[in-house]
Amino acid sequence: MYNTFSDFLKDKQKICVIQAENPDGDSLGSALALDYLLKDHEVSLYCPVEIPKYLRYFDDWSRVSLEFDFNADGYIIVDTAAEVLLSKLLEEPAIKNRLENYPVFVLDHHETEDDLHFAHQGLIQTLPACCDLIYKIAIEQGLLAKEPLKDTDENYETQKKAAEYLYYGILSDTLGLTSPTTTSDTFKVIADLVSRGLEVAKLDDKRRDFSKKTPKILDYKADLIKRVEYYLEGSLVTVHIPWEDITEYSDQYNPNVLILEELRMVEGVEIAVAIKTYPDGKVTGKIRTTSDFAYADKIAEYFGGGGHPYAAGFRTYDISYEDTVHELINAIMSIKENL
Repeated sequence: MYNTFSDFLKDKQKICVIQAENPDGDSLGSALALDYLLKDHEVSLYCPVEIPKYLRYFDDWSRVSLEFDFNADGYIIVDTAAEVLLSKLLEEPAIKNRLENYPVFVLDHHETEDDLHFAHQGLIQTLPACCDLIYKIAIEQGLLAKEPLKDTDENYETQKKAAEYLYYGILSDTLGLTSPTTTSDTFKVIADLVSRGLEVAKLDDKRRDFSKKTPKILDYKADLIKRVEYYLEGSLVTVHIPWEDITEYSDQYNPNVLILEELRMVEGVEIAVAIKTYPDGKVTGKIRTTSDFAYADKIAEYFGGGGHPYAAGFRTYDISYEDTVHELINAIMSIKENL
């Protein structure tokens, strides 16, 4: 089923793994896992933005470079097939030219339509996480041993590290195995990864340590909560994160991560959206929905974005926060009318 991936790798020595400009636990886990799984290749990791501090509990996060590898024989894009999420690197003519003229393979798990303008191969399968897809490829194609290795085996530590990053990625995109996308198969995957030597309690302690909030961040969270706005009889809640907040707080803690799950837990809320505004006119939105209205991907598509039914995002330009909210309301009402 996954032979196309192995075929892509066959004639290549150097592979560059690319994340989109909104790195998260799943994209970072995917990139780092491939770094360990593709042991027969020289692998470089690229992201057009710095890995956020809240993700630096991944031991090898610093392996991800801001410098694009122009010497790779092929490129693997992980966790997206949406051109809007790659716009930052495609704005660079040299990078755009490279991707248009060299082999590219896309690994993604979102339902959003693949709209990349350049020629590429890909495996896009609706799953809880991109790391879930990479696990399945790795097992079928022999990148992970069919059975867990013993700690005396030569590749034990390498495979254990790959399993760690796959584990982190799946946990990230399933909200700790609690999201509605989580299935019995997800638990089977996690069980197999744990059987490969993961010390789950230690890994979780490390993640929690990096998730701790400073008093300043806790105060900021209180400010965000105070500025939330409710629409559509309380079913839609939004919060504005202006550029000033992004520059002051993002390096310490992603405001989206800080507030979105809190908003989704409010009684009566079906859709929670954190909207960031930038001085160049760019506006980004992170959408989270509940099981009462699981259409985050459809809302994002209204703005040219995409994602999952429960988690999605979009980017647009030259529109104010107020107008974005107005368009959100129109999109939600339109979706509801067509249900």
